[in-house]
Amino acid sequence: MQRIAILLFLTFFVACKGTHTDEEMTDSVKLASLDAALERRPKDASLLGARAQVLLDLGRIKEASYDIARALQEEPDNVDFLLLKANICFAGGNVSDSYGALERAQQLSPDNTEVQLKMGEIMFYSRDYDRALQCLTKVTTKEPNNRTALVMKGFVYKEQGDTAKAVQILRLVTDKFPDYALAYEELGVLYASVLNPLAVEYLTTALQLEPSNTNAIYALALYHQDIGQVDEAEALYRRILDINPASADALNNLGYLQHAYHHNDALAAEYYNRALAVDPNHQQAIQNINDIKQ
Repeated sequence: MQRIAILLFLTFFVACKGTHTDEEMTDSVKLASLDAALERRPKDASLLGARAQVLLDLGRIKEASYDIARALQEEPDNVDFLLLKANICFAGGNVSDSYGALERAQQLSPDNTEVQLKMGEIMFYSRDYDRALQCLTKVTTKEPNNRTALVMKGFVYKEQGDTAKAVQILRLVTDKFPDYALAYEELGVLYASVLNPLAVEYLTTALQLEPSNTNAIYALALYHQDIGQVDEAEALYRRILDINPASADALNNLGYLQHAYHHNDALAAEYYNRALAVDPNHQQAIQNINDIKQ
């Protein structure tokens, strides 16, 4: 069996892919323009901040860090720059400096809900759920319809084991924002965890809104797998591979189904090896292939 990866809308970081999308090409054009402008005005804080954002979008974290540091040298009390620094530090795995930038931003702008939202996200990722809720509640008190804060509160309640509150707030989000796929997805994951058939309804809705959402497809596949609907699960795992051939989780689970239900250990081993070719540290694939060898 394979875990469900929690989808946490990291607004901080857009990973740089191996192939260039139209958006990445647009960012490349922006970057060239900013490079040219900064040659003429190398200390222009607004240009440095803009280039830092583009570099972050392209996943070039070290360069983005350098530019935002230079921008803050010119304008140390710029709250937008501090927020961008927090995003960049977080994307680079430097949670401490990210939080430090947010604390400074909060001192300068105590009522800034974006600062509170970012702090709530960092507290969530740091597993400090009580402080995360404090920050997120400040946001929803001021902005009751802030859907990001509402969904994040749902995640917090889930991690605290309060499924009822998590479901309640996520249903509120789907009522207010019927086109917000993430809320449907997470409701589906919650119901799937207790094998409740409502999981199918919510995950199907999420996929109607975002047909290529592999997280929702995976959750739906795992639900079918857990209740013994093997054909449905296999079809969904293959659907994931059509979208992302390098999905180690989907490959591993196809191997598990071959081993556990079809008793085809040769094909199961092939899937496990393909999963390990993608992710050599995939623990379940390692365990599963060792189980076959024993």
